[in-house]
Amino acid sequence: MKKFIAAAAVAVAGFASAAFADGHSLTVGVSWSNFQEERWKTDEAAIKGALDAAGAAYLSADAQSSSAKQLSDVESLIAQGVDALIILAQDSAAIGPAVEAAAAEGIPVVGYDRLIEDSRAFYLTFDNVEVGRMQARAVLAAAPKGRYVMIKGSPTDPNADFLRGGQQEVLQASIDAGDITIVDEAYTDGWLPANAQRNMEQILTANDNGVDAVVASNDGTAGGVVAALTAQGMEGIPVSGQDGDHAALNRVALGTQTVSVWKDARELGKAAGEIAVALSKNDGDLTSIDGHVVWESPAGTKLTAKFLAPVPVTKDNLTVVTDAGWIDQDKLCQGVSDGPAPCN
Repeated sequence: MKKFIAAAAVAVAGFASAAFADGHSLTVGVSWSNFQEERWKTDEAAIKGALDAAGAAYLSADAQSSSAKQLSDVESLIAQGVDALIILAQDSAAIGPAVEAAAAEGIPVVGYDRLIEDSRAFYLTFDNVEVGRMQARAVLAAAPKGRYVMIKGSPTDPNADFLRGGQQEVLQASIDAGDITIVDEAYTDGWLPANAQRNMEQILTANDNGVDAVVASNDGTAGGVVAALTAQGMEGIPVSGQDGDHAALNRVALGTQTVSVWKDARELGKAAGEIAVALSKNDGDLTSIDGHVVWESPAGTKLTAKFLAPVPVTKDNLTVVTDAGWIDQDKLCQGVSDGPAPCN
């Protein structure tokens, strides 16, 4: 990697800084894959809040969906003297040199929400296999028989396959019984809703609209799927998602999305900030983190990890997100008349 500082690419938010024994202040660098997903702004606010509470400074960079730019961003953050890194990897296969560069400088790395296949990185995420199970359970309950489409996540994100594995676990018995048939499936480059919509449009065309349910792997892809279905007058067939995006929760209230598996980004971001601070003060000792487990990746890498618990949100428990202050009732219920609680 070429070492250079792209000042314009790195956004800086300063807080009152904690000091180490040698007098220098604690700084945590965050490398974001992109800011196109609604949820990352929520994650960022939670990370900042945790760092602020610890008296640490925050530096960040947005890779804008470029794995090459992310490597340069991480190199820039290292050059600016960060004490720990939180990395949301754009491409799990391409991020290796960034972890290597951090390790060479003794800088601990938190792999944020996406797997980094390196035992030197602390892996923090929700249980994504269980998220996939939750998605499939909700769709299967709504459509126990019929023709299914699987809209997967980005092929460069291991989470896409973790989710797909969990989905298959739940659906397999119904497939074996002949109750459901998977008529098609597609990865979604970059998790982009426009790509999901295009994939869904092509699948609908190829199958003469013969689709009864869609297991979409996040709320962005679900939005693209619902747009494609709506254009064909098919809105309302079961569709899954995840992240608790406000638009998706509104679709659940409207009845155009069946489930959004809510992963409270406020909890994940807070945990990431706290873990980064702890690692920077404990010489990068991954086992010093409360609640850690040793987890083996599908590739056989043993990682130190922490998994948070997700919550499936359907029309039957929508009040859980308003009670938690995740979304205002007015926004949740926009356009809804005589819908499920609290929109009734």
